[in-house]
Amino acid sequence: MPDSPAPSVDGVRSVDPAWLSLPVGVAAAVAVLAAAPLPADAARMLAITAFCIALWVGTPVPPWLTGVVGIGLVGVAFSTELALVGFRSPATWLVLSGILIGEATRRSGLARLVERRALRRLPAAARDDARASYRYLLVAFSAVGAAFVFLVPSALVRVLILGPITVSAGRRFTDRRARVGLFLGPVFVTFYGAAGVLTGSLGNIIVTGIVDSAAGLSIGWVEWLAWLGPVMTVGRSAVVVAVAYLLYRPTDADALAADAAVPDRAADGAERRMLAFLLVGVGIWATDFLHGLHPLYGALVVAVLVFLPGVGVVDAEAVGDADFSIAFFLGAVFAIAEGLQRTAFTDVAAGAMLSAVPADAGLPLVLAAVSVVSVALTFVMEGLAVASVLTPVVVSFARDAGVPLLPVAMVEAVSLISYFFPYQSAVLVAMVGLDMADTGEVVRMATVCSLATLVVLLPLQILVFVLFL
Repeated sequence: MPDSPAPSVDGVRSVDPAWLSLPVGVAAAVAVLAAAPLPADAARMLAITAFCIALWVGTPVPPWLTGVVGIGLVGVAFSTELALVGFRSPATWLVLSGILIGEATRRSGLARLVERRALRRLPAAARDDARASYRYLLVAFSAVGAAFVFLVPSALVRVLILGPITVSAGRRFTDRRARVGLFLGPVFVTFYGAAGVLTGSLGNIIVTGIVDSAAGLSIGWVEWLAWLGPVMTVGRSAVVVAVAYLLYRPTDADALAADAAVPDRAADGAERRMLAFLLVGVGIWATDFLHGLHPLYGALVVAVLVFLPGVGVVDAEAVGDADFSIAFFLGAVFAIAEGLQRTAFTDVAAGAMLSAVPADAGLPLVLAAVSVVSVALTFVMEGLAVASVLTPVVVSFARDAGVPLLPVAMVEAVSLISYFFPYQSAVLVAMVGLDMADTGEVVRMATVCSLATLVVLLPLQILVFVLFL
């Protein structure tokens, strides 16, 4: 939401363009109600969806406030039970627990410990050579970004933790290209590399939450990692590092700052305990094939440990600094998804999708179609909104096409972490907001990495499904 009114021109106050999305949303809702060839209840739900999407795209108000409005509209048009369905979802509480964990990680000093350890291990040969130093730090901090995917269940939180670390480390270089590359490489690894870890991305959590609710298919943390981890976490992280090195490596070996000192301070107890608590969470997630618990419980255990008096690393005051407003966004997302399913809109939409695919289409063609539709929708709405609208449709689509739902859900989730422009994802907006890379540099990095994913890695992943499913 704008911080202040738009400036006036010749005494006439101009209207912020973001607010144009409000009449657009109203017009879209009215058009759906008046002309959509749907049953009345399906048309009402689609109208609410169109209105919310317009506001999420234009963002005249924060996404959480649009979520509050969406929840209210669903409650008035249908029922309170449907409006509040999202707050019963384990996925919502997993995200909120992740926010607490991220706040504790930031306050504990663990992030700064990572920076110190990486710099202290800088090889002697790289201390006076900017190119060698850049290679080492890019790989080291990208490895940290990949590790954070397993430890902190929120891409936005990870970027906000890791971004300032890479900005600080980048001050070693006088070449701005190197500073930008050292920032973009690790933060893109911790964002794009999250596709292969169930708890690594909010999109993954939304997709699996809706699939579980709509089709009764529960996908385990280890199962998700086994199928997607090798290509979409390891392979994709390697691609991101290669792109950051090729685009932004320093050309001058002497491009090091004169005061590029290596910090030297031993880790304290809070930093070590925070790391131990995070590893406990990973241990719970990695053993879900034994106990069958939802990833939420691993996050809850970590959240309890970090705040536990006498044991934890932060006190209860840290809760006041955590931003839980995303709960209203998630509540609206799940209410809309459930409403679209209950009103049979998803069956109609799935039939329309299926009609464009040959009747004898095999799994590869179905997965390719799901990927194309997913990526196309991210150009007109935020990626998480796509997950809420598209996943119920994909469930019906997979049923009608007679293909396994597991690879379809996974390909959708992967495709929803393939962005090109900041407006498509709040995480990319956060990257720009850290003021290390400008919008054009973020777009350039996102475009190259997304094209590499869609053209090279996704076909490879589809081949894995075809060969081993």
